[in-house]
Amino acid sequence: MMRRLVQRHTGLLPLDTIESIWRIIIGTFTYVQSNYSVHVDVSAGDAAMRDSARFHFGFTAPYVPHHGPQAVIDAVEASVGDLGLLRVAGGVGDGPWWSRLVQPEAPKIIARLPFVERPDHPAGIPIFVVSKPLAEAAAIDVQLFAVRVDRWRDALPDSTRNAGGRLVGNAVDERGLSLLMAFPGPDGLMSARRALAEAGISSAEPVFVGSHAAPFVARQSTSSEKSNHA
Repeated sequence: MMRRLVQRHTGLLPLDTIESIWRIIIGTFTYVQSNYSVHVDVSAGDAAMRDSARFHFGFTAPYVPHHGPQAVIDAVEASVGDLGLLRVAGGVGDGPWWSRLVQPEAPKIIARLPFVERPDHPAGIPIFVVSKPLAEAAAIDVQLFAVRVDRWRDALPDSTRNAGGRLVGNAVDERGLSLLMAFPGPDGLMSARRALAEAGISSAEPVFVGSHAAPFVARQSTSSEKSNHA
């Protein structure tokens, strides 16, 4: 829906306004049908995360701040249908929070925001949306996998890129090094295995922890288009 709105957008009304209005409508009507709260990791500061939550989900659903991704996942796991917002670029002290998502019944990543990417986005901080596993099929343009390895390999970044993916995160805990990797779906698992094999890692098995739609990059209006609209 948002992709179509952006593709047909013309005129002087800012795209930010149009997207915000539609997201507030969707978020509010969803809340009316089934109440939910938005749990947000504010450990790196509240303002940007609050702006993103309000832009994407409106002002009706309760906004619940938490300190750290583990607390957000705990809240989502204990809820009926709440959502959690986690920064894609986590903090040093966050640890491998994605390891909490590996069990089949555990919460999963279902979206990456903002979906419509553009310069000066009013809620442009990259975040993951986490929920309980969806009963209906989720977007699988990009699939995410948690991988536990014994140690870092310098070949990992190159092998991941060669397989069409990217390393989203890595963190050490008491059990070793945990990776969060993203690959294009629906063949993401095979791509992840290929990247690990190329890096010389044969014993690790990628575990699915979620997926999301591929971000849509908004086309920038040219100066002539702006003149015609004026």
